[in-house]
Amino acid sequence: MASKIIRQKRFIRRNIARTLQLLVHIKPSQKPITGELKSVVILAQEKLGDSILLTPLLKNLRHYFPDCEIHLICFSTASANFFRNDPHITAVHKVKKDFGNYFRHVMCRKFDLLFNTKDSPSTNFLLQSALIRAQYKVGHHHQYHDGLFHYLLDIDFHTSMALKNCALLTLLKVKLDKEKYRPYLPPAPVSSTMTAWLEQSTSHACIGLNISAGSPARYWSEEKWSTLITQFPEQQFIIFAAPQDSASKQRLEQHRNVTATPATGNLYEVGLLVNKVQLLITPDTAMVHVASCYAIPVIGLYTAAPQDMSRFAPYLVDYELISSNTPNVGDIEVGVVIRVLKRKLVDNSW
Repeated sequence: MASKIIRQKRFIRRNIARTLQLLVHIKPSQKPITGELKSVVILAQEKLGDSILLTPLLKNLRHYFPDCEIHLICFSTASANFFRNDPHITAVHKVKKDFGNYFRHVMCRKFDLLFNTKDSPSTNFLLQSALIRAQYKVGHHHQYHDGLFHYLLDIDFHTSMALKNCALLTLLKVKLDKEKYRPYLPPAPVSSTMTAWLEQSTSHACIGLNISAGSPARYWSEEKWSTLITQFPEQQFIIFAAPQDSASKQRLEQHRNVTATPATGNLYEVGLLVNKVQLLITPDTAMVHVASCYAIPVIGLYTAAPQDMSRFAPYLVDYELISSNTPNVGDIEVGVVIRVLKRKLVDNSW
């Protein structure tokens, strides 16, 4: 049943894309983008991990075009909240939650440049790409994107999404060195409890364990996390967990070599904790990219999906990925993770 629904959605999405191609039919431009860049509108992807991987583009746009307005179109509350306090952005617009303001401040004006960050056809993204007026429209190469953009960025599908986002800068004749691709977390409120904990914690010797994930298929069991902890009694750990996994976090913190940490109120607070560890072990989730923000090495637990390990691997950090033989991270044997961690500790390879 689930696969049938997926096929139906894909069929509808492709037919909408074909219809838009017939209605819009933009001729590809053979000329470079020229003139002063005064306004850019970017269609941001929905998930937190995608949001983090968009930040290198935002900070470089602000750096190289300091007077340019940067408008972000968000399709989820999570991404809108993530970017709310980002100093590089002029305005965040929510398509689904505040259509009145969206119509006045986005639909009723024309931008210099529009960038659709999706590299596959998405109904919402393609509709907004067609409806928002811009002198230049840029997307990623895909057969269902032909005729909808002035420029299509032709980059290998398995390229890191941070690099794919920053490929827009090549059209603007901006060249970056490697470190400028590093993502960041926009500032957010920090609780007094978290501030106090961070001030009293001076050691970076802990190993971070993130037990939460974005879907059931990416979870590793509490029992396996517990076994991993007990196999390294000389090491100190801290546990990262989403609110729904707080009970598991508290149980794991009963181990003598686990340091209890305050509950986090936002991803920025999570990042401040991640910056305190020497290594992070995590399933394939946004935490992989939080570690990249702070140059923290990662041992990543991934499903048997090659595109996840290529497009969403840790970026600009030392890392090792452990892949399941099945679509479930939970099927990764605890012994495999133990061996990798032991080798990392002996080699001190980070």
